[in-house]
Amino acid sequence: LATPMDTVLILIALASAFCFALALVLTQFGLRTAAPLTGAAIAVPTTALLFLVISPLTVAWDQWASPSATTFAVVGLFFPVAVTLLTFSANRRIGPNLTGTLGNLTPLFAVVLAIVLIDEAPNATQGLGIVAICAGVALLFVSRGNGDARPALWTLGLPLSAAFLRGIAQPMVKLGLADWPSPFAAVTIGYMVSAVVMGGVILGRRDGGNWPARAGIWWFIAVGIVNGAAVLLLYMALSRGPVTIVAPLVACYPLLTLILNWLFLGQSIPTRFALAGIFITVAGVGLLLRS
Repeated sequence: LATPMDTVLILIALASAFCFALALVLTQFGLRTAAPLTGAAIAVPTTALLFLVISPLTVAWDQWASPSATTFAVVGLFFPVAVTLLTFSANRRIGPNLTGTLGNLTPLFAVVLAIVLIDEAPNATQGLGIVAICAGVALLFVSRGNGDARPALWTLGLPLSAAFLRGIAQPMVKLGLADWPSPFAAVTIGYMVSAVVMGGVILGRRDGGNWPARAGIWWFIAVGIVNGAAVLLLYMALSRGPVTIVAPLVACYPLLTLILNWLFLGQSIPTRFALAGIFITVAGVGLLLRS
């Protein structure tokens, strides 16, 4: 049976998965009026400003640990900024379903790096659970594709790159949290660096890009806040448990994406493959928690 601490860890990780899924679906509304770069230019700085404003209440800056802060800042160079840009671009080109499916490979990257950086190797049951979750979520969308259009091969590299970077970020943040166990510090520093990177990207553009309508701006502000909550919850889960447990649980977000797409966008859910995928994903989560 799960201890109270284990239960909290599970709930936090699943809450993070829900927020990632919700942000992925909300992005679809914002991308109707603006390009991915424009959306990211709104979402990332908005979230960074929010975390900075509340930081006097959430971050004990007097406990500053330079090695940890440096790690959080390095992660901020690519997560969430690069992951957001890649995910937005993938969302627009191949849709949220394929984006979520390929993004589900994150735990594989995360676990490999966790083994290298912090000697956190999964046992046999955990390994089987991780593989089952990845396979089960992939089955959810195997029959969906991208409508009638077959996506270009290079576009599949967008969500794969995002999954790789997200996978790298998790064990790195886990390492930083060892000396400064503050998820709020990790997310605040990371988002501040990401906002600076985003600003540099925007300043480096010669054209101003297309500015969305007011409704589009609010959609991206909402996406930024929800994404920020997802990252914060992810870091909170990492501060409580191992990468080998947290990463696969958070990677269940494509299953939630499928459900939210059905609720908000009216997209149909494939029956045969969906049922098989749900069964295998739930079995994988069960194996993971049993371990």
